Amino acid sequence: MVSGWALHVLDLVGIFVFGITGALVGVRKKLDVFGIQVLALVTGLGGGFIRDVLIGATPPAALVDWRYLVVPVAAGLITFFLHPGIGRVERLVNIFDAAGLALFCVTGARKALEYGLPPLSAALVGTISGIGGGVIRDLLSGRVPVVLRSEIYATPAFLGAGIVVVVNALHYDAPWTTLAAAVVCFLIRFIAIRRGWNAPLPRMT
Repeated sequence: MVSGWALHVLDLVGIFVFGITGALVGVRKKLDVFGIQVLALVTGLGGGFIRDVLIGATPPAALVDWRYLVVPVAAGLITFFLHPGIGRVERLVNIFDAAGLALFCVTGARKALEYGLPPLSAALVGTISGIGGGVIRDLLSGRVPVVLRSEIYATPAFLGAGIVVVVNALHYDAPWTTLAAAVVCFLIRFIAIRRGWNAPLPRMT
């Protein structure tokens, strides 16, 4: 079984990675340092807030552990001072977003299981945890949320969370399985970005 400290570390890494995506979107939108920090915070913490409220883990971890606030702030500052040329920002946003999606979907599902949710509900909470921060980021920055476009986005998150749930149900809960689920989610999302895979669209007549 994944230990509490390992889950905590994965959660913080996910917050940092998502914080970078929020900050990079802020750079692309030419926001000032405050605006970049706001996007880093809501992107890094949004999914976790939604997850904790849904499973009854209140107050949310970000409000009781100072590290949950420092990590996205650090991600925002690092991005503000060290971001690459604007022409490469969108590509980096997608890569970091895929990594954040992968980490949050598995930690969200894992935490939901620890709070006694049934398998399907835990998988859904993991998916929501993965996509929540990105949705808030896109809405605040004036972009159509990725999950509402035709891109393959929520499906990899649900698959990653589903792997965690199935492995738990089979009582084969080795620590590497959680990381493997995150890798599967990341690879599917990354390949979908590179190859332009999209979900089916309605046929227009």
